[in-house]
Amino acid sequence: MEDKITLEELKQKYAVFGEKYDLPGFSELNVFFYIEDLEACETEFFLRKIRKIISERVAGYLRFFEIILNPSNAPIFFFKLIKKLDKEDKESLNKIYEELGNLEVEVVKLDLDYAEEKEAEFIKKIFSFFSKIKGDVLGIVDKMVNSGSGNFKKESGSYFG
Repeated sequence: MEDKITLEELKQKYAVFGEKYDLPGFSELNVFFYIEDLEACETEFFLRKIRKIISERVAGYLRFFEIILNPSNAPIFFFKLIKKLDKEDKESLNKIYEELGNLEVEVVKLDLDYAEEKEAEFIKKIFSFFSKIKGDVLGIVDKMVNSGSGNFKKESGSYFG
């Protein structure tokens, strides 16, 4: 059974790759993607492990945006939130969703064709993307949870007659 490495050891190991590939700082990347959760201490594929953690976050955001953009199977709660979004919000989310989907496809390619340099490039690319969309996503999510908070319009009638 592998022992977990300490946070300081993880930071030191990351620093080596960070310098080699000009990666974002550990703390900056950790804020977005929780890379401190990296469990393995000995691996030949350190950047792959980091990319895997990042990919899990990407997949989570992809599922969230999919519920908003295509709520056919969404919990009823989401319908009330989605009604708060305007056309521009949905268009913005659709663009982000499309890019996240492209990143998911790129993850499959990285899984099948490993190269340390490609892993580093992906980490830089995804960090840059999340830095760019953070404000837009926060604005849309704030709108969903704060606009008319608790003042949902009650629909008259029901499915049951």
